Amino acid sequence: MRVLTQIPNDDLIEAQKLAQIAECAGFDEIVTAENAHGPFLPLGAAALVTQRIHLGTAVAMAFPRSPTIMAHSAWDIQKASNGRFRLGLGTQVKTHNERRFGVPWTPPAPRMRDYVGAVRAVWHAWQTETPLDYHSDTYNLTLATPNFSPRPTELPPIPISMAAVGPAMLRLGGEIADGVRLHPFSTRRYLEEVSIAHIEEGLKKSGRQRRDVEVVAGGYGFIGTGPDYEAIAKARAYVRFRIAFYCSTRAYWDVIRLHDLIELGEKVNPLPRQNRLDEMAEQIPEDKIDLFATIEPYETLPDAIAKRYGGCADSVLLQISANDDVDRLAECVAAIQKIPSPFDS
Repeated sequence: MRVLTQIPNDDLIEAQKLAQIAECAGFDEIVTAENAHGPFLPLGAAALVTQRIHLGTAVAMAFPRSPTIMAHSAWDIQKASNGRFRLGLGTQVKTHNERRFGVPWTPPAPRMRDYVGAVRAVWHAWQTETPLDYHSDTYNLTLATPNFSPRPTELPPIPISMAAVGPAMLRLGGEIADGVRLHPFSTRRYLEEVSIAHIEEGLKKSGRQRRDVEVVAGGYGFIGTGPDYEAIAKARAYVRFRIAFYCSTRAYWDVIRLHDLIELGEKVNPLPRQNRLDEMAEQIPEDKIDLFATIEPYETLPDAIAKRYGGCADSVLLQISANDDVDRLAECVAAIQKIPSPFDS
């Protein structure tokens, strides 16, 4: 099993520091999110101070960027890192696309299929120095002149993973992507019965096997650890609020519906609109925290991750901080990496 961690995207110096800690602790990959800040610049900074660890976006918003702009950003990080980059793409929701990014909204799964195909077509044209000739319902690309095309490299192809929540995107990820990044709000049962089931439908359609696609689970905040009781308690309090937030949002009720927890969702659903955010976390019973999250000390975390994700997920995202005990953390990471996974990395 591969172990990932997220570095900050709002401070390049801190991003470099945490990237170096992650590499020293034996992590497989560092990732960046796209929210108040972009995902690419911190990875470029991290590439300059690391040697082994992979770098990835988790995730970069696809539709606000043309496929060629995305291809350029990924290509540059791949070159800067000497082949260690992995491109993670997300669609973002309709409101953000239209009102924040100013781009028209179309059904996301067909558009993402076209988008991934377009990015790969651009890379192929650059690498092989052949004409660009990509046509789809959404994107038509036929111009790649030498002045605007990077020179070929000896580096491996850049893997593309997709963020997926709904059935259509999960199936598409299984069909065309190198990896699927699952939403962190999940449970073991939901992972098995819903997420993996849809991914396998996509795999079957493309004639691929489960070992051909990486499934990334865990997500920011839903796996927590630390060097002492205070750190564990802080992580547990944080994830309790995160659970309350997702329970309050109807878009995520498929997860709680599977566990007959709709009553809990209805209880917390009105609180954000009533500006009662401080009351949300206390509505989540203690035993339900363990249903959705894995919060354990370094020594017991690997066994807990194996129980929750073993046989389903190939990679997990474990958040760390500059205050972590690097030696103990490294032992924990090494133990997680020994957990078997279906993906043939």
